[in-house]
Parts: sequence; C-alpha cells; structure tokens
Amino acid sequence: MIDPKTLSYSEEAQGWPSFYSYIPDYMIGMNQYFYSFKGGNLFRHNTNPLRNNYYGQQYNSTITAALNTDPMTIKLFKTMYYESNDAWECTDLVTDLSTGSMLSTYFQQKEGEWFTFIRENSGTVNLKERSVNGVGSASIVSGILANTIIRFPVGLDIGTIMSVGDIVFGVNGGVSTQYGPLLQFGSNPVSTTSGTLQQYFMSVDCSGAGSAPAVGDFIFFVKDAVAESHGARGYFMEYTLQNTNTSAVELFAVGSDVMKSFP
Repeated sequence: MIDPKTLSYSEEAQGWPSFYSYIPDYMIGMNQYFYSFKGGNLFRHNTNPLRNNYYGQQYNSTITAALNTDPMTIKLFKTMYYESNDAWECTDLVTDLSTGSMLSTYFQQKEGEWFTFIRENSGTVNLKERSVNGVGSASIVSGILANTIIRFPVGLDIGTIMSVGDIVFGVNGGVSTQYGPLLQFGSNPVSTTSGTLQQYFMSVDCSGAGSAPAVGDFIFFVKDAVAESHGARGYFMEYTLQNTNTSAVELFAVGSDVMKSFP
C-alpha cells in the first residue's frame, strides 16, 4: 500500500515535480501566499522557520531517483556522490541484483561534494559472492548454544582469512543452515602417533538459530556484507536520499562511478 501524498503540478514543467507528506483538507492560493486548511484550522505556508513542519508534525526531506546509463549493460556502481550544502543519508538503494544503504556519516565531504563507496545492508547474505569460504567437516561439537565450539580434524588448517563477526553456516544433506556470528577461532596442540599436530576450532553464537551444527556437517562462513561490499551490480540503481535538517537544504546533483560488470 502506498502512503498518501499531496502532489504539486507545475505548469512550467508540464508535470508533477514534487510530493508532500502533509494531507490538507483544502488548499488555496491568495495574495501571493499559499494557504491550507486542516481540522478546521487555517495555515499559511512558507512562513514557518522550521522546514518540513506541517500542522505541528515534523517530516524529513526525501528524494527517490534512478541511475541508468547504458540501460542494456549490467554495471557495477562503485560509489555514490552528491553536491549539497548538507549531508544526506541513503536510506534505500536497490538494483535488480542487490540492495544497500549508507548512513549520512559514511559520506565524506571533499571540495564541496560528498562521497562514499556503496555498501550492502548489514546482514545481507549472498552465497554466490567470493567472500563465502569453506572450512571443512566438523569432527567435534560441544558447549552451549551461545558459545558452541566446533572442532575440525587434527591437521586440517582452517586458515586465517576468517574474522570475528563472520556468519557461520553448516551444510547437512545439501541443506544449509545459518547458525550465527563467529566469536573466536584458533588451534590447540594435540599429541598423535605421528607427533604433535594442531586441532583447529571456532566458537560460534548459535543462540539465534536455536540449534548447533552436528558432527559431520560441512562448515563455511560468509564475510560481513558491509565490510566486504564491492559496490552494487545491476542494470540500474534506484536510491532514496533523506535529510532530517529543519533549516533550508539544497541538493544540486547526484552521481556514481560506474563500470561494466565482468562476471
């Protein structure tokens, strides 16, 4: 369901350039001023020092648009930048292949423009990304759900590419289960008939999943989507920018560094 909006028509543009959050009962222009009625009260617009404040309720400025150069080509949108006198937050970013968002604090101002690299949403999991890495089959599973210890066969080196906070998965019978974030990983020396070897382990918070992996499950992990973001792929990129400032703010232009995507 679409939220109700007030639309304005521009005779000069011959179109509907703006949407407004306020919903008046009646509107009229008179003596070079714009008036509206709400709940039996009369309001004169463009006189309130607080921008986006209508009938005592504060709103935010938002703009939704799309970037779609070379429409027939799958592209990689690497960055977003805009020209403005204030920082905006990208509350929504969508392509036909991915989603993302950027806080206003992600944008850095340089020479009058604001820049950031495009980040995916936190918690986004795409098992087709290169940041998905296999570990091996679990040999021992112990501990409580909030601190499940998964051990691997002696001598199997799980590597150092993983990081605390990576999301751990397990596969059993071709079905994958997301267990939770990685808390710790390392190794312990184990005496064997062939000498002292290392047995690697990882500690996982499985409380969100409600269960722990079983012995024999294949374990793999996915890197944090925000830290590992390489941009947004797709034919187009639709974005929504939001500003919460209560004073006048101008937004002049929005752009992105775009390159052809090569699988």
